[in-house]
Amino acid sequence: MMKRSFLLIMTTVIPLILLSLGTKEASGSDKKNKSSPFNGLKGEVKLITLDPGHFHAALVQKNNYDQISAQVFVYAPSGSDLNEHLQRINGYNKRLENPTHWEEQVYTGDDFLDKMLTEKKGNVVVVSGNNKIKSDYILRSVEAGLNVLADKPMVTTSEQFSILEKAFETAKKKGVLLYDIMTERFSVTTLLQRELSQNPKIFGSLQPGTNEQPAIEMISVHYFYKNVSGNILVRPAWFFDVNQQGEGIVDVTTHLVDLVQWECFPDQILKKKDVQIIGAKRWPTTFSKEQFTAVTRLESYPEYLLKDVKDDKLNVYANGEILYKLKGALAKVTAIWDFKAAEGAGDTHYAIMRGSMANLEICQGVEEKFDPTLYVEAAKGIDLIGFATELENAVKALPQIGMKLEKITPSKWKLIIPDQLKIGHEAHFAQVTIKYLEYLKAGKLPEWEVTNMITKYYTTTSALARAKKEK
Repeated sequence: MMKRSFLLIMTTVIPLILLSLGTKEASGSDKKNKSSPFNGLKGEVKLITLDPGHFHAALVQKNNYDQISAQVFVYAPSGSDLNEHLQRINGYNKRLENPTHWEEQVYTGDDFLDKMLTEKKGNVVVVSGNNKIKSDYILRSVEAGLNVLADKPMVTTSEQFSILEKAFETAKKKGVLLYDIMTERFSVTTLLQRELSQNPKIFGSLQPGTNEQPAIEMISVHYFYKNVSGNILVRPAWFFDVNQQGEGIVDVTTHLVDLVQWECFPDQILKKKDVQIIGAKRWPTTFSKEQFTAVTRLESYPEYLLKDVKDDKLNVYANGEILYKLKGALAKVTAIWDFKAAEGAGDTHYAIMRGSMANLEICQGVEEKFDPTLYVEAAKGIDLIGFATELENAVKALPQIGMKLEKITPSKWKLIIPDQLKIGHEAHFAQVTIKYLEYLKAGKLPEWEVTNMITKYYTTTSALARAKKEK
């Protein structure tokens, strides 16, 4: 089971070492849906990029895929968002090492959405942009019988959530697949944390948790000023408007809520009734005019941001925290946005799962040189000699070549992960895309994926509503 649930695949499709799960999540698509139009043939998947406004749209195309046609149809309004997207694709095509071969066919008429829906030149719509209109894009696309691969978050408000539920119902009726891009599942430390948590001889059972020590806790820290694909990222001004981008409590926390579900209750169907929001809060990140200009290259705030400007400083509700129960287990997720990371650092992820036998903790701080690191710490009263033997056996049983343990204290160990397994955040977009291609070929998503996506967005949007009431 352990080897089957964490399988290392060396692939020649893209110039990366890709990790692909072989758990029950794949078994949900083992038997091909006879009505599926996809057979895994070269170029059968034809991408449509709809109104790209976030760099994640381009990251889907950072690599070539045999199953995806080189010709991509882009429908968008003309402007800086589109230009930035096309420049990134062009950069991937022109790079010296492993260049891509995308051929972008662009339509920029005012009727770009209706034109896309009428022409249907592709069969998979990639949606990554302004979150205010994303739910409408998703619903309109599936109503037209198009598959959708959407960047997170698919929705940012309770009102949009009802649209998303309708979109999933429509996708089922139309026989198309609606899926969101959950890259964090493919981080090697997260995969290992999940894997070891399923070993009762190491983790025991997940503890119910307390407010002070939740069963599972995650903190994600992100930065507005960052490097993407070798260049300083230029963010659109609307990214700072919570009415368009959404607040932090419904943005980055999407990944964290997804990981709580995926790690604590793997392959299980989770429903809205399994969620109980205990508390939620939100707070702003404050920018100077100079910082705003450095990220957007704009000399002044646009009119729609003036509502958030005080004393010439911009306040963005980019931070949020949710305390909630999922099937009785207490979880806490926190998203934090700062302006710029310290030298040598970047976005960071912290996560701890508390078990009856041990805690599994991912740290990415100064002590780890900002490299994600997984620690295993035995609980008090555990036979450390016997536990150490079981942990050694568990690590040896993992299919990852070269995995080692380093003893930190009598009760704490660090997993030494080979560098070739640390492929980075941008590469995870290829892994998600490959997983989606597998689902397209199968003609269906695992049932738990669909139900859990709905539950995930119910959690985030309900938390935002709760946080606004508690302010």
